Amino acid sequence: MGPMDRVQQLEQQRDDLRKQIASIKDMRRGTLRERFRRCGKPNCRCAKPGDPGHGPVWSLTWAVEGKTHTKVIPDGPAVKQTQKQIAEFRRFRDLTRQLLRVSEQLCDARLREAQAEAGATAKKGASKRRSKPKLPPRSKRS
Repeated sequence: MGPMDRVQQLEQQRDDLRKQIASIKDMRRGTLRERFRRCGKPNCRCAKPGDPGHGPVWSLTWAVEGKTHTKVIPDGPAVKQTQKQIAEFRRFRDLTRQLLRVSEQLCDARLREAQAEAGATAKKGASKRRSKPKLPPRSKRS
């Protein structure tokens, strides 16, 4: 495979990744956890051994600039919707990583291509260093 073929292949991969990124729906970052809690009342069913407690209560947790944020997600359809949004964010993150990798490979391939073209146009045995232009003679008046 020649350098031009490699560049075209990488451009196609880049374009495919861009299309996939453009198709991403609503997304959110974080982790969704199902939690059960005990209320603390001694006569409640949750105080009995083996009882999982009250719940489930769904918590979405994420970090921003080192600070953890938590949001309660109501049980039911909102949980499924949140799970889909988290999956879309993970897909977005994976696609952007792939896009960056392909873009870096494309940049490297284009550099190699430009270097090969420059090497082909240079004359064999010619100096790559240019000589300085001669300065006009200085005036003898001082």
